[in-house]
Formats: sequence, C-alpha cells, structure tokens
Amino acid sequence: MARPLFQQPLHDGWRFRAAETRLGDMEQFTAVDGWHAASVPGTVYQDLLASGAIPDPLVGRQEAAVQWVAERDWCYRLDFDLGADALRDRMALVFEGLDTFARLWLDGQPLAESDNMFVPLRVDITERLPHAGPSHHTLWIRFDSALRRGRALEAHHGARPLWNGDPSRLYVRKAPYHYGWDWGPTLLTSGPWKAIRLEAADLRIAELASPVVLGDDPAHARVDLHTRLDGDLLGSIALEHTLFDPAGTLIATHHSRATAQHTAALSVEAPQLWWPAGHGAQPLYTLHTRLVRADGTVVDAQQRRLGLRRLRLVQAPVAGEAGRSFVFEVNGREVFCGGANWIPDDNLLNRITPARYRERVQQAVDAHLVMLRVWGGGIYEDDAFYDACDELGVLVWQDFVFACGLYPAHPAFVASVETEARAAITRLRHRASLALWCGNNEDYMLAEAVGAYGPGGDLSRFEARAVYEQVLPTLCHALDPGRAYWPGSPYTASTGAEATVAGSGVRPSQDPTAGDRHSWEVWHQLMLPYQRYAEVGARFVSEFGMQSHPSMAVLEQSIPVGERFAGSRTLQWHNKAFSPVGADGHRRLAVYRADTLRHPDTLAAEVQATQFVQAEALRHAYEAFRRRWQTPGARGCGGALVWQLNDCWPVTSWAIVDSAGTPKPAWHAIRRAMAPLACAVRRGTAGVAAWAMHAGAQPMATQARWQLHTVEGDAVDDVTTRVTLAANATTELAPPPSWSVDPDRPLIASLALASDTCSARAHAWPEPYRWHCFPDPGLQIGSDADGTVTVQAARPAKGVWLDVPGTPATRFEDNFLDLLPGEVRRLRVAGTAVAADGIIATCLNTLQDPPG
Repeated sequence: MARPLFQQPLHDGWRFRAAETRLGDMEQFTAVDGWHAASVPGTVYQDLLASGAIPDPLVGRQEAAVQWVAERDWCYRLDFDLGADALRDRMALVFEGLDTFARLWLDGQPLAESDNMFVPLRVDITERLPHAGPSHHTLWIRFDSALRRGRALEAHHGARPLWNGDPSRLYVRKAPYHYGWDWGPTLLTSGPWKAIRLEAADLRIAELASPVVLGDDPAHARVDLHTRLDGDLLGSIALEHTLFDPAGTLIATHHSRATAQHTAALSVEAPQLWWPAGHGAQPLYTLHTRLVRADGTVVDAQQRRLGLRRLRLVQAPVAGEAGRSFVFEVNGREVFCGGANWIPDDNLLNRITPARYRERVQQAVDAHLVMLRVWGGGIYEDDAFYDACDELGVLVWQDFVFACGLYPAHPAFVASVETEARAAITRLRHRASLALWCGNNEDYMLAEAVGAYGPGGDLSRFEARAVYEQVLPTLCHALDPGRAYWPGSPYTASTGAEATVAGSGVRPSQDPTAGDRHSWEVWHQLMLPYQRYAEVGARFVSEFGMQSHPSMAVLEQSIPVGERFAGSRTLQWHNKAFSPVGADGHRRLAVYRADTLRHPDTLAAEVQATQFVQAEALRHAYEAFRRRWQTPGARGCGGALVWQLNDCWPVTSWAIVDSAGTPKPAWHAIRRAMAPLACAVRRGTAGVAAWAMHAGAQPMATQARWQLHTVEGDAVDDVTTRVTLAANATTELAPPPSWSVDPDRPLIASLALASDTCSARAHAWPEPYRWHCFPDPGLQIGSDADGTVTVQAARPAKGVWLDVPGTPATRFEDNFLDLLPGEVRRLRVAGTAVAADGIIATCLNTLQDPPG
C-alpha cells in the first residue's frame, strides 16, 4: 500500500571550507580544521561575507579583492539523521540547483555529478539506505572552480567570440552575468544555490501539464491535464483533479483510477479572463491534483494557479509599409507592450526575497509597464518572480540562458542544454504571464558581427543555430505547444520563399521592418542624440536605453568619502559600460550630459544631471515608439522594452530603478509616457507635431488646451479645442497655427488633455537646455492636513525633483514634474510622513542657474 510522500529539507547544519590542493577528496571532507557555518540554499560568497573572510565586494573597488574566490574549489558537508518513519520503497536526494560543477558523496561513497546550474538533480538512494530503523548519514559536495573548468573546456574545444566576461563562460552552463557584464561586477559564485531535500515516495506525481484552451468563444474554456506518475501503482489509488475559481468555489472535478500516464480535461463555463495590467483583472484559478488511497489518505499532491487567457504573437502586414508587425494579442485584443528588461536583482541570488521580487514587479506595473523580458544572460527566475507577474498582470518574455556569444554545439553541450530547457519549460509553462520563449540574447547579432550569419555569412561557423532553430523550438512545441517561440533577440525571420528555412541568413538580424530589434544607435554605436529615437524604431524594440547615476543615497553607501566627486576612480569603477575600444561608459555619459546641460560642479549635481538626461531620453523614446501604435492593421511598433528595469549592485547603469529600489526620474517620465492616456508635443526647427496615445477599448472625447509660454513665464498663446481619440491607438493632433510661427524662438509648448475620467500633460521646452537661461521658478512646497504635498511655481519649472534626504522610504506619487506659472500639483506621499520643510526640491532651473 502506497504511503504518503515524505520530504525532509536538508538546509540546517551545513559547513563549508576551501579545498586544499594538497589533499585528496576524502581528506578534504574528513579534515578537522577550516570549516565554517554555511547557509543552504546559498553561495560561497554569502558564507564568506557572513564569516568576515572577505570584504563586501559591492563597496568601493573591493570587487577586485575577492576574485580569488572564483579560482578555488569549495567543499560543503552535512551530517543528518533519518528516522524509521521516512523509509519508503523509493528514496531520493533532490537538489533543485547546484552552482555549477559539483561532485557528490553519500556516506563517503560517490553519489553523482552535476555540471549545469539550471538542471535539478534527483538521485535515487534507495539501495544506499538501511531497510529499517533510524540511521545517520553524511552528505559531501565539492564545487570545482567554474572558471578553471571552463578554461579547460575552452582549451580543448577552442576559443570562441563573445561580448562580456571571460570567453570560457560559453562552455559553462552557469549564469553568464556572474562573469561580469557592462552593468555588473564579476562574482563567480558557487554553492548549493537552491533547495536540497530528502524525498521518500512509494508513488508520486512526477509531471503535470495543464494547458489552458480558450477558443474564439470567450464563454467557454478548457484546462487539459496530462499527468505522469512515478512509482508503485499497486492497490486502489485514485487520481483527482479539482479546479476552484478565484473566489475559492469548486467548479470542476475529475476522478479516475491512477495510471502511469493519464489525460483528462476540465471545462469552465463563463471563465473569468486573465488580462495584462491596465487592460483588465488578473483572476487566478486554483488547480489541485492529488493521489488518494481508498481510505482517503493523500499519497501526493500538487497545487498551482492558472490564468484563463488566449495569447498570440501576431505578425501581419503593416498598412503602407514593408515587412510585418510584431504584436501581442491577448483575448482578442492587441496590446502595446511597453515594458522593460529584467536582470537578476542581485549577484547573490539568495538575498532576493519574495517581497523584493514583488516590489520590483509592482514598480513595473506602477509605471504602466505590461511586459518584462527575462534577459538571457541571467537565470530562469525564482517562482516568486513569476508569482508576482501572474498576480499583477505582467507579461513575461522569457529568454533561454544564452547571451552575447558564439556558443558551441558539441553533443555533450547540446545534451545538457536539452535537459536544462526541458526543466525550465515544464516548470514555467502553466504561467498565465508567460508570453514568449526566446532562444537567446544577441547571439545572432554577434554571429553577424563576426561574419557567421547574415547576408554573405559563413553559417557553418554558427553551430548553435542547431540549438536555437531545432533543439529549443522542438522542445517548446512538444512541451508547451500553445506558446510562441522566437529564435533570438534581436532576430528577423526570413520572408517569402525563405520563410520555411528559419535563420537562412538572407536578412540582417536588425531589420526594422520585421521581428524585434535592439535600438542602440542612441548611447552605443552612432551615439545619436536622444531626440532622434524616432529614427531607430522597429516593429518591436526589445532593447534601448540611456545611462544615469544611481541616487546619492546609493553612492554614499558604496563610494568612500574621499572618492565622492564626479569623475573619481571609484565612481568610474561602478560604471562597467564598455565598447570594443575599452571601458568608456563614463565618457559616453559625459557626452550626453554635456550635449544637454551645463557642467555640474558637485557630485550631487552630476547625479541630478545624468538622471535628468536619462529621463528626457526615455521620454522621447517611449513617446516615439508608442506613436507608431496606430490603428489595427497599422501597428508600426508593437512594443518597447527599456534596458533595464533594475540593478544588481550599486552602479551607474541604464536601470530606471536603482539597486536600493529607488525609482529614478526616468521611471516617472516613463510612467507618464505609458499611462492609459498620454500625449506628446514637439516644437522646433524640425517642425511641429503633437499626438495622443489612448489605450482604452472605446474612443475618448477630450478637451485639449494648447499653451505657449516664454521661459520667463509670459503667456504667448492659449487655445482650447475638442479632440476625439481613437481607441487603443495613437491619434495625430493638429497644433494651433501659432505653434509654427518663429520656430527658433525659445518658447515652452504645452498640451493638456482632459476627459471625464482622466487627464494627461506634455511639454516641449527649447532644446538643448544648455543653450538657455531658465530663471528661478519660485518653487513653493506645502503640505495639507492629510499629508498631501503641494507644489507650485511662479515661473515655468522643468523637471522638478522632490527628495527627502535620509528617508528613502518616502515616495511621491509623481515626481520629476514640469510646472507652468501658477500651476498647483497635489501629490500623495507613500512611506514615511514628511513635513514640507523637510523636502528638497531641485529642477533644471536650479541645475543651471543664469550667470551672475
């Protein structure tokens, strides 16, 4: 008779030490000295920090002082007891993740080996244990240096081209960013980074697939169930599936005799549909699957939450243009996917709590972003990340973990990748938030750069195409057939007669008329002015960005006092951006700041200046890309994902939320540009333009107020018109004739839209800002009895930034404000309450005071 599944976590009591080259394996683990307490799940860096053996690598330039850690092997050991009640017909040790080259022993005898950070390891130990009575056991794990092992593989197979990190990383199935990236430190962690447990089962649920089928009729849905069992099926065992609606009401059941493989279906009438944030609610159904004996004893059980929705990737002709669209459609509605790229939120992954995951995803939602791309140089994220995306309505573009390299494809490597991909797909395929599987990040782009892809490329050098165009899509089709697969990012599929041969090389990877594109002509490559973002758009812009410093609070925690000045060596150390000519992020940052603003004279002013430029650049970008979201059939751009949402350490980077979780001014600029109702204006020598972006499902009647002011605040024109905005589209607006008069005159053009339910504002100030003198705006900060803060200006104020030094928990609902003369803004405040006199307000006007 099958007994209930028994699980015993093996997390307490671990110890670790550095391996000594003079000792053999047995001697390493039986040595008496040198052992320290270890955290499991965890990594050696965390344990070394906790024991005081290394300095904090995120402070100053101490990263350099800890590189020796990656060159050593590390030993972990655990003594544990097993009670007689745990014994079953089948016993296993389960390792959810080992980072990365690991050899294991149980009771001094070899047990298993692992060489892929992303592959769970399940080892049958039934024959290793006594058949009765309690017992004592030892578990040993030796983690070999991934750097050394990778270099040995590279020496055997040959060096390969890449961007970022040590070239040996291409042979190692480990998070690529651990090797250092152009925004992150080099910290090659090792250790048992995920859970370890003893599992005893006579019978268990080995695999469960639960795809949701939603047809053209939204009144009916179906959950298909495919179950695979492992173990002894003797006796009367029932397989039960029960589905509960979001309110907890039982709505569908299935009972059958348990078999090794089983297929069933649950019908749902009048389903509550799951929508991306801002387009509807995110109801989640709960599926319970159980194995039950005749006497009612539960042998094994699983639970998961499902969102009922239909999602398609639409690639269709674009009216009046070449190529095809790249649009995500949810429940029959096309959705502009304004979003961001996601990197791991820490180099020491076990420090990221579920609360921190949810906070970051919530920050994306609060900025009206509906998609996060889990970038291929990181990891397949923790379940807590996908839980937050499911619950909050954020679509996930999921890269497989390949980034910026010409990866190998020899049989052992491909076999490891296949096992890794199978584990990732089966773990994540039930997620409502999961929108797309993508083969890699920038591998086609790199292959093209070295002549191994694209028109005229030697495709025989690009062996990993077999992974991206055969192995991965075959697995996705077999294991998750309802989800779109895309070979890489960026990638342009062939068209016409070549369409049947994926990646045939006839088209560049960066074609703006089809597929997705990384638009780095701004910042990288040509270093175009950010005002020209409209020229580098694409059908889907999956990367673009502008750097800035993090907050002063972050710098004060990570930069020594003597180095807290603009241009310091340590400040430059915390900017990892580089190009083929070397580490030049600080130089590019200086160029964009100098092109836009006058030279700041303090570190605080330098921080404010770079954050100002980033905010303005990303405002221009989102407004330009979203403008191309025209009416159905004319979706010139289907989405824009800024690089990047978050940081993994205190750094000057492209993130819009710094490593302390503080939103930068750019976050506020994006939030306004991506709001359900948003507008944009342009006035200058290049012409006059205005447009409104409305995400609602119905047309909207609005009142438009058009104003012109001098920089001193004198009113030049004030016109009100009525405008009806198209549903879920951009509407081009006709500015008043006065806007076209004397385009060289430095005027502030303002547009305010208002409907019965919402409003939007946009301003076009004369640029470049460094050419102009903006008088003191006469800012006044007040507070109401309910804690609301009021902000007003006597003269036009650009980029008003409100800050409360020393209280990072204080967050203003809106910030980085443009104010017209006499305009009053009332802002709610989250976090610590603050008096008006505790608020510091800065803006462009104060950043570059008039001379004299």
